[in-house]
Amino acid sequence: MQTVTVEWRHLDKDGVTCDRCAETGSGIKELVQQMDAECRPSGVRIQFTETRLNAAKIGQSNLILINGVALEEVLPQTEVSTSPCCSCGELIGKETSCRTIVRFGRIHEAIPQHLVREAICAVARCCS
Repeated sequence: MQTVTVEWRHLDKDGVTCDRCAETGSGIKELVQQMDAECRPSGVRIQFTETRLNAAKIGQSNLILINGVALEEVLPQTEVSTSPCCSCGELIGKETSCRTIVRFGRIHEAIPQHLVREAICAVARCCS
């Protein structure tokens, strides 16, 4: 059985993350469960792993890796940007900007399930 690992990295301060990471996290956990059930009959297991980051690694927060490759590298016409994040600023005690994904000119602060699904499908080749 082939295994596709989906890693989600995010800021974690005393068990709390920022609003945009929280939205990404809840969506990705749900999606991985759905896709694992969908892909298993094709011999593909979708596995989720979560990496909690401290403030020193905030530049990696809300990063999604599919088999070790960043989502923006898997999906064509996708790039990384940043935007101010008040929620992270409150958690770490200073103004900060956080990672965003830009696809087809649209900025995503929280990474939507449909982009994660598209990236998993591109790697796993078990879905449409």
